[in-house]
Amino acid sequence: MFRVIDVARLHVVTDDEVLTRADFLDVAEAVLDSGGEALALHVRGPATDGRTLHALVHALIALRPPHARVFVNDRVDVALAAGADGTHLGGRSLSVSETRALVGPVISIGISVHDSPGVAAASRDGAEYAFVGTLFETPTHGGRAGQGSAVVTEVAGRADGLPLVGIGGITPGRVSEVIRAGGYGVAAIRGVWNAGDPARAVGEYLSALERASPGGAEIAE
Repeated sequence: MFRVIDVARLHVVTDDEVLTRADFLDVAEAVLDSGGEALALHVRGPATDGRTLHALVHALIALRPPHARVFVNDRVDVALAAGADGTHLGGRSLSVSETRALVGPVISIGISVHDSPGVAAASRDGAEYAFVGTLFETPTHGGRAGQGSAVVTEVAGRADGLPLVGIGGITPGRVSEVIRAGGYGVAAIRGVWNAGDPARAVGEYLSALERASPGGAEIAE
Protein backbone atom coordinates (compact mmCIF):
# COMPACT_ATOMS: atom_id res chain seq x y z
CA MET A 1 0.00 0.00 0.00
CA PHE A 2 1.14 3.54 -0.71
CA ARG A 3 1.93 6.06 1.98
CA VAL A 4 -0.81 8.58 2.60
CA ILE A 5 0.88 11.72 1.30
CA ASP A 6 -0.09 14.35 -1.23
CA VAL A 7 1.61 13.21 -4.42
CA ALA A 8 0.31 14.10 -7.89
CA ARG A 9 -0.65 11.11 -10.02
CA LEU A 10 0.34 12.78 -13.31
CA HIS A 11 3.73 14.43 -13.72
CA VAL A 12 4.27 16.47 -16.90
CA VAL A 13 7.96 17.06 -17.53
CA THR A 14 9.59 19.56 -19.91
CA ASP A 15 12.88 19.37 -21.76
CA ASP A 16 15.12 22.09 -23.16
CA GLU A 17 13.34 22.18 -26.51
CA VAL A 18 9.90 22.57 -24.92
CA LEU A 19 11.15 25.46 -22.77
CA THR A 20 12.27 27.41 -25.87
CA ARG A 21 8.88 27.30 -27.58
CA ALA A 22 7.35 30.73 -28.06
CA ASP A 23 3.99 29.56 -26.72
CA PHE A 24 5.39 27.58 -23.79
CA LEU A 25 3.82 29.64 -21.01
CA ASP A 26 0.43 29.72 -22.71
CA VAL A 27 0.43 25.97 -23.25
CA ALA A 28 1.77 25.32 -19.75
CA GLU A 29 -1.04 27.40 -18.26
CA ALA A 30 -3.59 25.30 -20.16
CA VAL A 31 -1.86 22.11 -18.96
CA LEU A 32 -1.94 23.29 -15.35
CA ASP A 33 -5.59 24.29 -15.64
CA SER A 34 -6.50 20.91 -17.09
CA GLY A 35 -4.65 18.90 -14.46
CA GLY A 36 -5.38 20.89 -11.31
CA GLU A 37 -4.36 19.22 -8.07
CA ALA A 38 -3.80 15.86 -9.81
CA LEU A 39 -0.87 17.26 -11.82
CA ALA A 40 2.68 18.36 -11.11
CA LEU A 41 4.45 20.29 -13.85
CA HIS A 42 8.21 19.68 -13.82
CA VAL A 43 10.46 22.36 -15.26
CA ARG A 44 13.42 20.37 -16.50
CA GLY A 45 16.07 21.94 -18.72
CA PRO A 46 19.55 20.44 -18.30
CA ALA A 47 21.08 22.85 -20.83
CA THR A 48 18.96 25.87 -19.87
CA ASP A 49 20.67 28.51 -17.73
CA GLY A 50 19.52 29.18 -14.19
CA ARG A 51 18.33 32.71 -14.89
CA THR A 52 15.98 31.50 -17.62
CA LEU A 53 14.72 28.61 -15.50
CA HIS A 54 14.02 30.98 -12.62
CA ALA A 55 12.06 33.36 -14.83
CA LEU A 56 9.96 30.54 -16.27
CA VAL A 57 9.23 28.98 -12.90
CA HIS A 58 8.34 32.33 -11.40
CA ALA A 59 5.93 32.98 -14.29
CA LEU A 60 4.35 29.52 -13.96
CA ILE A 61 3.77 29.96 -10.26
CA ALA A 62 2.05 33.28 -10.90
CA LEU A 63 -0.38 31.86 -13.47
CA ARG A 64 -1.12 28.39 -12.07
CA PRO A 65 -4.57 27.58 -10.67
CA PRO A 66 -5.03 26.75 -6.97
CA HIS A 67 -3.52 23.41 -5.90
CA ALA A 68 -1.61 22.80 -9.16
CA ARG A 69 2.07 22.19 -8.46
CA VAL A 70 5.27 23.39 -10.11
CA PHE A 71 8.49 21.45 -9.57
CA VAL A 72 12.06 22.17 -10.66
CA ASN A 73 14.22 19.23 -11.70
CA ASP A 74 17.90 19.04 -10.67
CA ARG A 75 18.24 22.73 -9.75
CA VAL A 76 17.48 22.95 -6.03
CA ASP A 77 18.73 26.54 -6.01
CA VAL A 78 16.20 27.58 -8.64
CA ALA A 79 13.39 25.75 -6.82
CA LEU A 80 14.17 27.65 -3.63
CA ALA A 81 14.69 31.04 -5.24
CA ALA A 82 11.51 30.86 -7.32
CA GLY A 83 9.30 29.43 -4.58
CA ALA A 84 8.53 26.14 -6.34
CA ASP A 85 6.39 23.49 -4.68
CA GLY A 86 9.00 20.79 -5.08
CA THR A 87 12.25 19.65 -6.57
CA HIS A 88 13.07 16.43 -8.42
CA LEU A 89 16.50 14.89 -8.15
CA GLY A 90 18.43 12.92 -10.76
CA GLY A 91 21.79 11.21 -11.00
CA ARG A 92 23.67 14.52 -11.07
CA SER A 93 21.76 16.07 -8.17
CA LEU A 94 22.35 16.29 -4.45
CA SER A 95 21.11 13.37 -2.35
CA VAL A 96 17.64 13.39 -0.82
CA SER A 97 19.03 13.92 2.68
CA GLU A 98 21.31 16.77 1.56
CA THR A 99 18.44 18.41 -0.29
CA ARG A 100 16.10 18.13 2.68
CA ALA A 101 18.69 19.80 4.87
CA LEU A 102 18.71 22.72 2.42
CA VAL A 103 15.00 23.12 1.67
CA GLY A 104 13.47 22.20 5.02
CA PRO A 105 10.05 20.58 5.40
CA VAL A 106 8.03 22.75 3.01
CA ILE A 107 9.28 21.70 -0.44
CA SER A 108 8.44 18.23 -1.77
CA ILE A 109 11.32 16.03 -2.92
CA GLY A 110 11.17 13.32 -5.57
CA ILE A 111 13.93 11.30 -7.18
CA SER A 112 14.56 9.16 -10.26
CA VAL A 113 15.49 5.51 -9.67
CA HIS A 114 16.21 2.60 -11.96
CA ASP A 115 16.43 -0.45 -9.71
CA SER A 116 15.51 -1.95 -6.34
CA PRO A 117 18.53 -0.61 -4.41
CA GLY A 118 17.77 2.87 -5.73
CA VAL A 119 14.14 2.80 -4.62
CA ALA A 120 15.06 1.34 -1.22
CA ALA A 121 17.52 4.18 -0.66
CA ALA A 122 14.97 6.77 -1.80
CA SER A 123 12.40 5.41 0.64
CA ARG A 124 14.88 5.26 3.49
CA ASP A 125 16.20 8.78 2.87
CA GLY A 126 12.78 10.42 2.90
CA ALA A 127 11.85 11.01 -0.74
CA GLU A 128 8.12 11.55 -1.19
CA TYR A 129 7.87 9.68 -4.50
CA ALA A 130 10.15 8.11 -7.10
CA PHE A 131 10.18 8.08 -10.89
CA VAL A 132 10.90 4.56 -12.16
CA GLY A 133 12.12 4.02 -15.70
CA THR A 134 12.81 4.18 -18.51
CA LEU A 135 9.87 1.78 -19.00
CA PHE A 136 9.38 1.93 -22.78
CA GLU A 137 11.58 3.11 -25.62
CA THR A 138 11.52 6.87 -26.00
CA PRO A 139 13.39 9.47 -28.08
CA THR A 140 14.70 10.96 -24.82
CA HIS A 141 16.91 7.87 -24.55
CA GLY A 142 17.20 7.04 -28.24
CA GLY A 143 18.41 3.56 -29.13
CA ARG A 144 17.95 2.23 -25.60
CA ALA A 145 15.29 -0.39 -25.05
CA GLY A 146 12.92 0.27 -22.16
CA GLN A 147 12.97 -1.87 -19.03
CA GLY A 148 9.28 -2.69 -19.33
CA SER A 149 6.61 -2.32 -16.67
CA ALA A 150 7.89 -5.43 -14.86
CA VAL A 151 10.60 -3.26 -13.29
CA VAL A 152 7.86 -1.39 -11.41
CA THR A 153 6.71 -4.64 -9.83
CA GLU A 154 10.31 -5.55 -9.04
CA VAL A 155 11.17 -2.30 -7.26
CA ALA A 156 7.79 -2.08 -5.49
CA GLY A 157 8.94 -4.85 -3.19
CA ARG A 158 11.66 -2.56 -1.81
CA ALA A 159 9.67 0.68 -1.86
CA ASP A 160 8.12 0.39 1.61
CA GLY A 161 5.04 2.25 0.43
CA LEU A 162 6.90 4.95 -1.51
CA PRO A 163 4.65 6.07 -4.41
CA LEU A 164 6.17 4.95 -7.71
CA VAL A 165 5.66 7.00 -10.88
CA GLY A 166 6.40 5.26 -14.16
CA ILE A 167 8.25 7.27 -16.82
CA GLY A 168 9.49 6.66 -20.34
CA GLY A 169 7.33 6.27 -23.43
CA ILE A 170 4.07 6.11 -21.49
CA THR A 171 0.97 6.84 -23.54
CA PRO A 172 -2.56 6.94 -22.10
CA GLY A 173 -3.00 3.43 -23.47
CA ARG A 174 -0.09 2.16 -21.37
CA VAL A 175 -1.22 3.74 -18.10
CA SER A 176 -3.20 0.73 -16.93
CA GLU A 177 -0.20 -1.55 -17.45
CA VAL A 178 1.94 0.67 -15.22
CA ILE A 179 -0.69 0.83 -12.49
CA ARG A 180 -1.30 -2.92 -12.57
CA ALA A 181 2.45 -3.41 -12.19
CA GLY A 182 2.40 -1.48 -8.91
CA GLY A 183 2.65 2.14 -10.01
CA TYR A 184 0.92 5.02 -8.27
CA GLY A 185 1.07 7.37 -11.25
CA VAL A 186 2.83 8.20 -14.51
CA ALA A 187 5.02 10.90 -16.00
CA ALA A 188 4.92 12.19 -19.57
CA ILE A 189 6.98 14.48 -21.77
CA ARG A 190 6.18 14.17 -25.48
CA GLY A 191 2.82 12.56 -24.79
CA VAL A 192 1.64 15.96 -23.60
CA TRP A 193 3.87 18.62 -25.14
CA ASN A 194 3.84 17.13 -28.65
CA ALA A 195 0.13 16.39 -28.65
CA GLY A 196 -2.11 18.41 -30.94
CA ASP A 197 -3.97 19.63 -27.85
CA PRO A 198 -1.77 19.30 -24.73
CA ALA A 199 -4.58 20.20 -22.32
CA ARG A 200 -6.78 17.49 -23.83
CA ALA A 201 -3.87 15.04 -23.60
CA VAL A 202 -3.66 15.76 -19.86
CA GLY A 203 -7.32 14.88 -19.57
CA GLU A 204 -6.74 11.61 -21.41
CA TYR A 205 -3.93 10.63 -19.04
CA LEU A 206 -6.00 11.50 -15.98
CA SER A 207 -8.99 9.56 -17.31
CA ALA A 208 -6.75 6.55 -17.93
CA LEU A 209 -5.40 6.82 -14.38
CA GLU A 210 -8.92 6.99 -12.99
CA ARG A 211 -9.99 3.93 -14.96
CA ALA A 212 -6.88 1.99 -13.96
CA SER A 213 -7.31 2.72 -10.27
CA PRO A 214 -10.92 2.55 -9.07
CA GLY A 215 -11.49 5.23 -6.47
CA GLY A 216 -8.66 7.40 -7.83
CA ALA A 217 -6.57 8.87 -5.03
CA GLU A 218 -8.09 6.40 -2.57
CA ILE A 219 -5.48 3.87 -3.61
CA ALA A 220 -3.02 5.77 -1.42
CA GLU A 221 -4.81 4.67 1.77
